[in-house]
Amino acid sequence: MRTQEETNAGDDDFDGPSKSQLKREMTDLQVLGKELMTLPASRIAPLNLPEILADALKDAKKITAHEGLRRQMQYIGKLMRRVDPEPLRQAVADFKLGFAKDSLALHLSERWRERLLADDAAMQDFIQEHEGIDVQQLRSLVRAARKDAVLEPEKRSGRAFRDLFQFIKTEELRVAPKAEPAHDGDGDDADE
Repeated sequence: MRTQEETNAGDDDFDGPSKSQLKREMTDLQVLGKELMTLPASRIAPLNLPEILADALKDAKKITAHEGLRRQMQYIGKLMRRVDPEPLRQAVADFKLGFAKDSLALHLSERWRERLLADDAAMQDFIQEHEGIDVQQLRSLVRAARKDAVLEPEKRSGRAFRDLFQFIKTEELRVAPKAEPAHDGDGDDADE
């Protein structure tokens, strides 16, 4: 039997992470695996994942049963111990950032549309910010959208409202093109 001193001396030799820390790391890998499932196939392919991990992710997308999915995610977490998680985290973050930028651009276009419909001075601001714009088309779209807005809800077509939004969105992209599209090639890799 070991004495108290021998037990304490043996405990000082352990330098590894605690059991709780290992469990947190495994849970983080499972969460990362779940986030990887949201990526399209064209974003997963360049990551050069081991084939077994890529197959496990594909299989997890098909599972609908809660318990089955939970077990598959544990399996994915186990497989991810063998790969460097940092490039995977970066890929997920880049994908989310791309969607956030797209969403921000749409909100900006919506705000411009609201301003243009509410105030004539906003049209001059829009024209100044978007050099080379087709002013006649802009005025025509604003006029049509305002006419549509005054009609009773049952008689509105909404087409002019949508056309104005598309025009604004196109002009925003023309004046300030994105450095890197968020959906670059999502459908292009399907041929490979």
